[in-house]
Amino acid sequence: MSMIPTSRKILIALGSVGALLVVAGCGGSSDAASTAGSSAAGGSAAAPAGDLPNVPMASAVGAGEGQLNIIAWAGYAENGSNDKTVDWVNPFTTETGCKVSVKIGNTSDEMVALMKTGEYDGVSASGDASLRLIYGGDVAPVNTALVPNYATIAPFLKDQSFNSVNKQMYGIPHGWGANVLMWNPDKVTTPPTSWGAVFDKSSEYAGKVTAYDSPIYIADAALYLKATKPELGIKDPYSLTEEQLTASVDLLKNQNKNVGEYWADYTKAVQSFDSGTSVIGAGWQVIANTINADGKVKVSSTVPVEGATGWSDTWMISAKAAHPNCMYKWMDYITSAKVNAQVAEYFGEAPAQTEACKVTADKDHCTTYHALDEDYAKKISYWATPRTQCVDGSGSNCTSYSEWLTKWQEIKG
Repeated sequence: MSMIPTSRKILIALGSVGALLVVAGCGGSSDAASTAGSSAAGGSAAAPAGDLPNVPMASAVGAGEGQLNIIAWAGYAENGSNDKTVDWVNPFTTETGCKVSVKIGNTSDEMVALMKTGEYDGVSASGDASLRLIYGGDVAPVNTALVPNYATIAPFLKDQSFNSVNKQMYGIPHGWGANVLMWNPDKVTTPPTSWGAVFDKSSEYAGKVTAYDSPIYIADAALYLKATKPELGIKDPYSLTEEQLTASVDLLKNQNKNVGEYWADYTKAVQSFDSGTSVIGAGWQVIANTINADGKVKVSSTVPVEGATGWSDTWMISAKAAHPNCMYKWMDYITSAKVNAQVAEYFGEAPAQTEACKVTADKDHCTTYHALDEDYAKKISYWATPRTQCVDGSGSNCTSYSEWLTKWQEIKG
């Protein structure tokens, strides 16, 4: 996902001081175990699971190292340079002495590649990247006891398949949202209630359908087939066998004939509806809100009867973090009530921090984004990285993300 005034981009500045973080010595066989600043002092360790790298986990947080290098989606770490009134980076530096440098990640694939360089302390990863980072040994398990604000993170975002393994968290949830079905009611006069409007019946709007431009969009088709073709036996849209993947890809190839525009940058989706290029398609709540605020056209949105895919972003710490203390301090700071509320409103998503809803500037923000609505959250199948070892634990005959990537290229032609 991506977002706000620009498209996922950011930055940062300032700081000083240094220190050290104590890391639990749980062995570690891979290069991922070379966490900087480790001096083993008890604490718990990540539970190995199959091909899960054995990466040390911190058992205490010391003074900041004076520097923090992170990868973030645009809008997640503003420092006032885009808008002087939007700055939660410099207050962090003042508070902790950690000077922050931000690298914008434009896609999940780019974020994964950057994290593999070992040059960054952490990342705001979406679910279609997090498992790749975990099983690649690129991130360390997170000791949530060292992050006080974790206690009041929404329960339905904890210990999920996209941010944990065997109930061991690999990050701190930050924000989330659903991929909704969106349409222009002036052009689509019968309100759709099913994703069939953009799949089986998309020909009714040939050339005016828009779709998300990413391999993870295959899950949207799988979610629809799960409900409409039960004979395929799809249980989880991210755990697809070869047969199930083929069926999903065929559906998307058929839809491709009617897609007028794919979008990866949310501003492109806004422009597409504003200009009339698109009249129906997959979108985010922030897209619908922005279009309606612009006033050029009006759109409606819903979570269809089949449910929806969605994202839950997680701040993760690098297995090779050179500044682990500053990263732990950042994870706690950025998910504090006040700051998480500011980021969620700026970015246009539901805050993960439940206490944030008490301090949002727009008192309707959490209602608009269903931030505390657990029933709404249950309708969402959050992005998760497809793996041959099925994400839902159903077996080892599932298709991998690399296969999805190849298939996505075939779909678009």
